[in-house]
Amino acid sequence: MKLKLALAAAAVLALQTVTAHAQPKDTLQKIKETGVIQLGGRDASFPFSYKTSADANPIGFSADLCMKVVEAVKAKLDMPKLRVQYTIVTPANRIPLVQNGTVDLECSTTTNTVARGQQVDFAPTHFVGSVAAAVKKTSGVDSMAHLDGKRVATVTGSTAIQLLRAYRRSEKVDIAEVSGKDISEAFLMLSSDRAVAMILEDVQLAGLIAQVRNPGEYKILDERLRDEPYGFMYRKDDIQFKTLVDRTVAAVMKSGEINELYAKWFTRPVPPANINLNFPMSPAVREAYKNPNNRGI
Repeated sequence: MKLKLALAAAAVLALQTVTAHAQPKDTLQKIKETGVIQLGGRDASFPFSYKTSADANPIGFSADLCMKVVEAVKAKLDMPKLRVQYTIVTPANRIPLVQNGTVDLECSTTTNTVARGQQVDFAPTHFVGSVAAAVKKTSGVDSMAHLDGKRVATVTGSTAIQLLRAYRRSEKVDIAEVSGKDISEAFLMLSSDRAVAMILEDVQLAGLIAQVRNPGEYKILDERLRDEPYGFMYRKDDIQFKTLVDRTVAAVMKSGEINELYAKWFTRPVPPANINLNFPMSPAVREAYKNPNNRGI
């Protein structure tokens, strides 16, 4: 009898555990019932998704494009007063927060990889960055090879870590990794000389450098480790939401509306300090907008 009771209790506990971790499949129905769409953003991914004050929602290129999806959801559900709620995510927690339903649509700078595609789905690529290294001009580092024997800052959970390790193995160089929990912390390691270089996508490095008091002290090395397609993340196996998100993003691209959004954030002064990245579209970005797709790498 005790064994039966124990087995029954174990079965109930297992069912409760499965239920607690069950993924909401119908995002639109969830939004309809709650009156809220849950977005994921970053606090320091300039100029894609960043905050200008502690209590403000993220702004930026990704945030603006994400709001196009929000407007499409409002129209689809006939909910003009739909409330938008942001959760600030990190590279380490962004996928779990999408999977467990905390975030309906993650709108920042997540690289679309085949491995991540096993866990979440991606919207059409909205930007293509190239992984590179930023250093101080006084460091004496002019190429990736010069990082041999040096400390290099990376961001926990970023694809740049795997690329750096692959480079280290293939080129047989001795590179010591130091990881920051987010982009700001990793850049602080570089600026405070706890690391000689920082590995990240070139456009994000350019954004970090543009915001410091002395941007002329830094440079981005010419070498690139890989192109990285960014895409918004949402839960897998949710056909209705996927269709709405993908059609909306693709329509903004094909209509040419994306060109104005791009110019607003990459070739004009942006808040809060009116910094202009002067970062024109690359051929890879132009191709992504001409032929929208969600292919991972």
